[in-house]
Amino acid sequence: MTMSNGDVLETHALYKTFESEGAPVRALRGVDFAMRPGEFVAVMGPSGCGKSTLLNLVAGLDTPSDGEVVVAGESLKGKDENDLARMRRKHVGIVFQFFNLLEGMSVLENVTLPAVIAGTKRRQAETRARDLLDLLGLGDKTKDAPGVLSGGQRQRLAIARALANEPTLVLADEPTGALDSDGGQEVLELFRRLHGGGQTILLVTHDQEVADAGDRIVRMRDGRIDDGATEPVGAAGDARS
Repeated sequence: MTMSNGDVLETHALYKTFESEGAPVRALRGVDFAMRPGEFVAVMGPSGCGKSTLLNLVAGLDTPSDGEVVVAGESLKGKDENDLARMRRKHVGIVFQFFNLLEGMSVLENVTLPAVIAGTKRRQAETRARDLLDLLGLGDKTKDAPGVLSGGQRQRLAIARALANEPTLVLADEPTGALDSDGGQEVLELFRRLHGGGQTILLVTHDQEVADAGDRIVRMRDGRIDDGATEPVGAAGDARS
């Protein structure tokens, strides 16, 4: 199914059940959700509520038990692993909590590689990588190994890598969770700048301050989006005051 209403992301009656030795774990229970171009949405909720599962299904890193994910008008339903990988290269940049950097490669190579894999000529990929690293304050670190960077710098590098293919949608799973307060503020400010430049961002977090950087907050509980808990950030702030 292809959507024509202009949403960057849609999920329809999304279910995910994990088999276990005991009772099956129902991680998602009928999630309907949509994002418009340029939105910055934060998903919050207690551990085990299904928010990271939702992110993995949107990224095509896992498949739903039932329902459908549509990214940039392209349904993920029925796609095999190769098709899902092509979708990610075209539309999705992913920022993980623990960076997932390639330690055997330089800073520049970490950012260049996704574009080369996607078919971009190496010289063109390196030019974009250098531009991104300059933008994110890592222009003097291109020859360094990721391991010599601070936590905040490593996450900025991970964000640069996620932006290498000019993704339609950036997904971030607890991007400040492994950082100290200074590193967390550094990365949070970067997400604000990216959003200000028009980047569409879906972010999962436990941190209210991080969530408040977005346009709206979606709250999840027990595998569902809480009724009435999808709210503009301003409304969330008013509710807490």
